[in-house]
Amino acid sequence: MATSVIQALVFIIETIASVFLLLVILRFILQMARADFYNPISQAIVKITSPVLKPLRVVIPGLFGIDIASIVLALLVQIAFGEIVSLIGTGNFINPVYLLIWGAIGLIMYVANILIIAILVLVITSFVAPYSTHPALTLVRQLMQPLLAPIQKIIPPAGGLDFSVMALGMIIYVAKILLGGVAVSAGVLPFYVIGF
Repeated sequence: MATSVIQALVFIIETIASVFLLLVILRFILQMARADFYNPISQAIVKITSPVLKPLRVVIPGLFGIDIASIVLALLVQIAFGEIVSLIGTGNFINPVYLLIWGAIGLIMYVANILIIAILVLVITSFVAPYSTHPALTLVRQLMQPLLAPIQKIIPPAGGLDFSVMALGMIIYVAKILLGGVAVSAGVLPFYVIGF
């Protein structure tokens, strides 16, 4: 198969897998943050992911309020993506144990990237649309509040400025650097993992 065809095929597969994985992760995070599921964006996420998650929940129940099925589905997407890309590119499969470990690291990195984007959205909209009630902005605020609240107890807003957002951004960025070191130690091959 021509290299250009392989690249195009991998790009299509990666795009579809990345978007679906994003929706699964968002559903998990929004549940953990107890976000408003009557929000139209929340409802869209639930509608898209439910056909796959509902059957999984029959055999994988939640634990201590944590949606384990979403985590399992996200890992399965990572493993499937890695195997498909490897098969297309090399004609061989990768040891699924490696993909499970790499996929878990990739998921954490993906979540960190989502949170950094959410922080940027909060910072920008605090200047240009501080009172906006757009469903997307409402979800971002609900998503970030459980993470910001503990920091705000230590660093309360002063003079209309909320430094907790900056502090959280620094914490996440440092975590990404450390996670990058873990990824190198684990021999992660980014080409086969979503999130890097």
